[in-house]
Amino acid sequence: MSAVLASPADSGRSPLDKVRALQHTLYRTAKADPGRRFHTLMDKILRRDVLWRAWVAVRRNDGAPGIDRTTLAAVEEYGVTRLLDEVAAELREGRYRPLPARRVFIPKPGTSEQRPLSVPAVRDRIVQAAVKIVLEPVFEVDFLPCSFGFRPKRGQHDALQVVIDEAWRGRRWVVETDIANCFEAIPKDRLMRAVEERVADQSVLKLLRVILRAGVMDEGVVRHSVNGTPQGGVISPLMCNVYLHRLDRAWDRRAHGVLVRFADDVLVMCATREQAETALARLRSLLAELGLAPKEAKTRIVHLAEDGPGFDFLGFGHKWVRSRGVRGKRGVLFLARWPSDKAMQRARDRIRELTVRSRLLLSVETVVEDINAFLRGWAAYFRYGHSTIRFDKIRDYAMQRLTLFIGKRHKRGRGFGMSVVAYLSPERCGLIGLNGIVVAPRANKPWREKPNAGGERRR
Repeated sequence: MSAVLASPADSGRSPLDKVRALQHTLYRTAKADPGRRFHTLMDKILRRDVLWRAWVAVRRNDGAPGIDRTTLAAVEEYGVTRLLDEVAAELREGRYRPLPARRVFIPKPGTSEQRPLSVPAVRDRIVQAAVKIVLEPVFEVDFLPCSFGFRPKRGQHDALQVVIDEAWRGRRWVVETDIANCFEAIPKDRLMRAVEERVADQSVLKLLRVILRAGVMDEGVVRHSVNGTPQGGVISPLMCNVYLHRLDRAWDRRAHGVLVRFADDVLVMCATREQAETALARLRSLLAELGLAPKEAKTRIVHLAEDGPGFDFLGFGHKWVRSRGVRGKRGVLFLARWPSDKAMQRARDRIRELTVRSRLLLSVETVVEDINAFLRGWAAYFRYGHSTIRFDKIRDYAMQRLTLFIGKRHKRGRGFGMSVVAYLSPERCGLIGLNGIVVAPRANKPWREKPNAGGERRR
């Protein structure tokens, strides 16, 4: 009854190309009719190329096992095609039931609080990924430009560029907040009503309800909550955007300022204090209608002024500063950004983890490779800012930790480690530098580098 699922090598046209074509068709169909509700979507979820693409996405993201302790390696040993074939049969026959997610707690950087994270089983992550592949283009048509989180071809730096542009246009009163316990607080019945605005396929709606009701296992006890789409689930970011789209479409930009939302992180750029206060009141009202609330500890109004306070958003600290004057002329005021204090502390913590005493048995080359991998990823994100000074601090800290690591490894002091790094090894043991890689953001200029006619990268 169930067909054998093809791998990428089984056909001339890769499953990725076929899935993209399917998504483009769904997107165009939804765009052509804003009021259309889709009645036949389950057959798309069951397609062999969609399920294979879902597995590829789950495998790429890696991740820990769920409560069944089945790892990605165990799935590969069992047989990916075999597992996907079984999952497809369960979905087709209506027998699929997800396992409760495994509840873990991860520390929130810079605080003593812990964030709950739900880890579904691998097979359940595959099913959620397949559902996301099919539903995302249907809802993506409706999502508004103010939403940036977990969307195709949109990300943090797109949101950050809007903040730069709006501040330059004179909107220098900033309402900053985030939604308290957003993923866990979304009412499931209201979420399903939001999904039903576009989806009429009862088998898909039933599958979503089953996924949302799967619950979590915490300390050996399975708990089922009335609200929430568990943070950590593959489908949860899309469901969050579907629900918060109701906030976005109710927002009046002219009356309340420019809304910038990255999932549950929210900024509003306003022209006056009065508008900012009105915007905050409106934001509270709309969230209350959705059964949500802003996190009070992170809610405030900030005025961007020279020598005034700044704000943090998406890992960057922002502040209104004056540039250096040239030839006696006074510099211009602009919104500068650099890695926030929390981001700096997280970077130091990670470098410290990579150079702890328990890793002394590893070679210096291995430790340097690990540090470099972290620095490359960290710098790739924060390079779009006025980050030079803070980049130098992180690089210096990495150098200090490496010299201390080498000294301990040879049962010598920090001075010996410094001599090895500075004089006895080529290129400071291979530790990369972070100089000359920052790109200062500019108002009304795209942050992405674009190729010129000769194929070279330029700003």
